[in-house]
Amino acid sequence: MPKVRITRRLHFSAAHRLASPDLSDEENRRVFGDCANPNWHGHNYELEVTVAGPVDSETGYVMDLKDLKDLVNGRVVDDLDHRNLNLDVPWLEGVVPTTENLAVRIWERLAAHIPEPATLERVVLWETPRHWVEYRGE
Repeated sequence: MPKVRITRRLHFSAAHRLASPDLSDEENRRVFGDCANPNWHGHNYELEVTVAGPVDSETGYVMDLKDLKDLVNGRVVDDLDHRNLNLDVPWLEGVVPTTENLAVRIWERLAAHIPEPATLERVVLWETPRHWVEYRGE
């Protein structure tokens, strides 16, 4: 049976501040620039979740895309949309909410919940049209 990849794209808006509690305000400004603004800033994120696996001979699916959408909304997007990533999301507590860290945490929220025999292949998180991160669980 051929291995096929399917991707679902979802959207959420969120605010955050990039700042490490281990650094002074001056050091945070030096490292993170305007993203260390103590009054926050926001993004309209685009999230792509790719699942891979064999095509089911009965359904023709690797995984039903509606089921994938529902899973990602329930475990990720509903927690992040219109939230402050530093304050409102328990599974990001203690994490500097960079796009890199967010992609890894999203992976952790999803990987064990993809129905077999499919597997999570990649998470791509677009913070802006010119900046994105790809994570493959490595």
